[in-house]
Amino acid sequence: MVYEVFLASRMREEWERTGDNPTAVRLGITHTARVITAAALIMVVVFAAFILGRMVEAKQLSSCWPSAVLIDATLVRMMLVPALMRILGRWNW
Repeated sequence: MVYEVFLASRMREEWERTGDNPTAVRLGITHTARVITAAALIMVVVFAAFILGRMVEAKQLSSCWPSAVLIDATLVRMMLVPALMRILGRWNW
């Protein structure tokens, strides 16, 4: 959810500045992609580190969490949301 708020707020700032939806989406992605990717990678590493622990439940969960975070950050936040915002145009705002 934090990725979404961060991405959408940056797009909104660009839209208010330019009034152009395609430019707002492009600049929003450009300015937030590195931060979102870094945050997702940190979460993947932390969740994957639980595999080294002794708790069986943590090992089971940590085998799924890293892939879920990667799918969420890449497919949903960095591809699906910008594509839909580009298609919807002014309806976004």
